[in-house]
Amino acid sequence: MPFFRTLLLAGAMLFAASAHAGKITIAAAADLKFAMDEIVSTFQRSNSADRVDVIYGSSGKFHAQIQRGAPYDLYFSADIAFPRVLAKAGFAASEVRPYAVGRIVLWSAAMDARQMTLASLTDARVARVAVANPRHAPYGKRAEEALRATGLWDKVEPKLVYGENIAQAAQFVQTGNADAGIIALSLALAPAFASSGSYSTIPAALHQPLRQGFVVLKRGEGKALARAFADYFTQPAVRDIMSRYGFSAPGDAATR
Repeated sequence: MPFFRTLLLAGAMLFAASAHAGKITIAAAADLKFAMDEIVSTFQRSNSADRVDVIYGSSGKFHAQIQRGAPYDLYFSADIAFPRVLAKAGFAASEVRPYAVGRIVLWSAAMDARQMTLASLTDARVARVAVANPRHAPYGKRAEEALRATGLWDKVEPKLVYGENIAQAAQFVQTGNADAGIIALSLALAPAFASSGSYSTIPAALHQPLRQGFVVLKRGEGKALARAFADYFTQPAVRDIMSRYGFSAPGDAATR
């Protein structure tokens, strides 16, 4: 009998724990892939009963999906303008919080990108250049701005191949489907890319700042786990991880 009572007690405790466990789904800009994976991992060490799912993609596409009722609890955008629009339209359950300033870099797996500038993309040896689609991806839009600011857009535009998001654009270069690409510094610094290519930074003065922000969405309203993760993202431990992936603090102008 004591054995069966022990089993029943253990089962009841497990049921109670699972009943109180939380689950959230985060829509996150693709430039956050490696940093966010690490952040979620550290968060879950202290929240092991909870489940945090992250879907990565284009900030602009997430913006449109959320307006159509997509089931996300938090939204991390590569352009703070997108969550601000959602907040004004009544889709947010919190204020919009800035969390980083991103950077774009010229990256290549086939060439020594450390010696390259945007002008190098006009070289005949560079047949294809990968960027994120500027119609809905902030990093792609900043790439276009930089090329236009240097007067290179008309020469480079015929070579462009577009990724649905910045991570896909980076993969095009990594797999040899493009000779070079304009990608996020956060991806270039990730081990998977740092070990297979090189990069040079693109002057931030050539484009609008990549000010990034996040918001708790209406679906996350009332979810303790959504609030806890939002609060955790402001902690020094998270800032340290973001810094390692090349993100500047929200207040920085990122002009270096």
